[in-house]
Amino acid sequence: MKLNTIKILTLSILSIFTLTSCDEDDTMTMTSLDFSGSYMQKDQMGRPAINTVFVNSDMKDDFNITIPSEQGTKFSTMFETNLKALSPAYANEGDKNALMLDARTFASVLATDVLTVSLDGKTTFYDGTNVLTGRALADDVITVELLLIFGGEDFSENPTLSNDNVDANDKEFLSSFPYLASPW
Repeated sequence: MKLNTIKILTLSILSIFTLTSCDEDDTMTMTSLDFSGSYMQKDQMGRPAINTVFVNSDMKDDFNITIPSEQGTKFSTMFETNLKALSPAYANEGDKNALMLDARTFASVLATDVLTVSLDGKTTFYDGTNVLTGRALADDVITVELLLIFGGEDFSENPTLSNDNVDANDKEFLSSFPYLASPW
């Protein structure tokens, strides 16, 4: 039943495009799209894996529809609880990560799930000096996140938890747009 509905819908859409997008000279004409109406955000993931790991399953929908400016206040306690439960690097009061952030402060940074971008500096997730100033394609985002969560003050704590061991893309990135390598 679902397949028939999809076929009918697809046929209808194709018919509409065929009937309305060509003029008498058989050339394409552009029509403006109407984006008026109400929209609801369904998911967000400014920093990969953070939402997946630190948001309790019963809070996912609420987190995903909360605007980022309100996430820190609303969810940082949950993030701190989950961070301390997950990472032995925060086992002792006052423990910090390589950014010198304790669990409470780091949780508040993580709970505001946005990808910060430097407008006047290097764009990178982490390069040894610059941290969370954007994201380049080649940045090893998951390893950086694991290091900040499990690595402690100097990235040396919990070495088996601090690396995903995926050190490069399976194909080289292109030097021009669209930059991503072609699929296998």
